[in-house]
Amino acid sequence: MKEMLTGNAAAAWGVRLADVDYLPTYPITPQTEIIETLARWICDGVMDATFVTLDSEHSMITAAGAASATGVRVFTATSSQGLLYGFEMLYTVAGWRVPLVMVNVSRALSSPITLEADHNDILATRDSGFLQIHCETCQEVLDSILIAYRLAEDKRVLLPVLVNMDGFLLSFTREPVEIPDIKDVKRFLPPYQPEHAFFKASQPMAQGVAALGGPVYSYFKYQMHLASMNALDVYKEVSGEFGKIFGRKYDTVDGCMMDDAVCVLVMTNSFSTLGKAAVMKARAKGIKAGLLRLRVLRPFPEADIRGAIKMTRAVAVLDQNVSVGKGGILYSEISSALYHEKERPLLLSFIGGLGGKNISSEEFEFIFDAMIHAVDTGKVPAPRLLYTEEEWKQMEGLKKMAGKQ
Repeated sequence: MKEMLTGNAAAAWGVRLADVDYLPTYPITPQTEIIETLARWICDGVMDATFVTLDSEHSMITAAGAASATGVRVFTATSSQGLLYGFEMLYTVAGWRVPLVMVNVSRALSSPITLEADHNDILATRDSGFLQIHCETCQEVLDSILIAYRLAEDKRVLLPVLVNMDGFLLSFTREPVEIPDIKDVKRFLPPYQPEHAFFKASQPMAQGVAALGGPVYSYFKYQMHLASMNALDVYKEVSGEFGKIFGRKYDTVDGCMMDDAVCVLVMTNSFSTLGKAAVMKARAKGIKAGLLRLRVLRPFPEADIRGAIKMTRAVAVLDQNVSVGKGGILYSEISSALYHEKERPLLLSFIGGLGGKNISSEEFEFIFDAMIHAVDTGKVPAPRLLYTEEEWKQMEGLKKMAGKQ
């Protein structure tokens, strides 16, 4: 069955099909439509789940982790400041090794405040222990939730998963979405069979004690790290099985025109669609352009990224984020993946789309021109913030107005 769905509605359908038992919630724009849709289905009797509204995102994530530890399938969702409000509990529930799934609808962080999307919220959580899957389309949102439960609940992983989509650009954009048949979903995602890493009645491990010494703490943290690295292979198994059943396969990275690419753009999330259009436009001009979209960001698929881009001539990483005082977050991570390669491309850094700012076709052309110039000269330009001349004039006008007041 195919329907026109927003990204939020697609997320709700993924939760409904996953037969989730418990939904602790707290509303925040632009995520609220997800939990409103689920609440309506529960009230209408078409979905059998317990829906609870908590007093904050901190309480919501706490409840989600505690419920998952009891052996039920749990879902929750948040965005932006809400994700940060519950930040403390992200580390806690990941340490509990509970396989819940949470959707984050990316929205830029204040201050100043905006409702538009960038990725500083989700990337702030990358060291928490949550796995991360990033979506380009509404279809991918629905499918990723089903994949996330299979991945999280695998006994080789047992870690929570964040599924990320861009606010407004995807959350409120309608696209055709294939809603899977429930019989096929049950073949792919069987009922939850709890098998927690530490919460076992026969083995009351140290998770319940007040404090741990360094050696034991190190052991637990390293086990989390190994489980996260295991998730790379498990993800590929799960994605392959999903492809066989539903005809849609999602690798850790998504390549567009990469076979003979000389200049490659690296992006993630919904603006990758704009990047793919820019690649086709560059190809029409005779540039051997390609795009690599990062889909799984935790665990970081270093080998897959390295294999995709190490033989190209130039790579431009387009970050929709900024680590203040450092620069683009993904640029730094791509740099580390390539550091030990003897043959590696020139690596350029661009930051764009902050606060939902559009990335124009002219700005993409500028990026490809910069890559070509770098290949011709062997010189890598300094990191650049993308800004059009018209946008700069607008800022100059605002500065003049502020000066008069």
